[in-house]
Amino acid sequence: MTQTIGELLETAADRALPVVRGIDDARLGDRTPCAEYDVRALLNHLFLVVVNFRALAAREDVDFTQEPDFVADGDWRGRFGDETARLVKAWSVPGVEEGTTGRMGLPARTVGLMVLGDLTVHAWDLARAAGGDFVPDRSVLDEVGPGLAAMAPQAREMKVFGEPFPVPESATAFERLLAVTGRDPGWTPGGTPGGTAGATGS
Repeated sequence: MTQTIGELLETAADRALPVVRGIDDARLGDRTPCAEYDVRALLNHLFLVVVNFRALAAREDVDFTQEPDFVADGDWRGRFGDETARLVKAWSVPGVEEGTTGRMGLPARTVGLMVLGDLTVHAWDLARAAGGDFVPDRSVLDEVGPGLAAMAPQAREMKVFGEPFPVPESATAFERLLAVTGRDPGWTPGGTPGGTAGATGS
């Protein structure tokens, strides 16, 4: 049975929260797999994604052109937990996946899958920036993988994804997902700069 976006987001948030909460303030200036973002900038971007996609669930207007400094809040780790809980709640409202939402009039479930992809991929970005690793729940990966692959051509036209990163046939499903967004699944903090901002939802 297909899981709802709310259920999938709750699972994804449970995996992402420990990553965010484990980030030390001393690492905020470190580089990430997203070449244009350091850890602080990527956290702020992810905060904006979570806040705006909660609004999209409620059919409210959003603005992705402004990225406030959420990390300036001393309790940003706790706030991230609060905001993701609100995101899950918003996408758990009965009927939320029906119809369309956003300026592009996309199917609501497609929009929900976008934020699911952002939460998953950026959790990996942040984990890797800290020298660790991140593996999403299989149920999330099963939904996000095909969804991002289908959106990839348009995302590249919009400069949201980079060109696919070459991976071997032995690559895992998650490594293939990362590669579709233009990321090097083998990226490490000490490696060469590269990667893209990934799915932004803009």
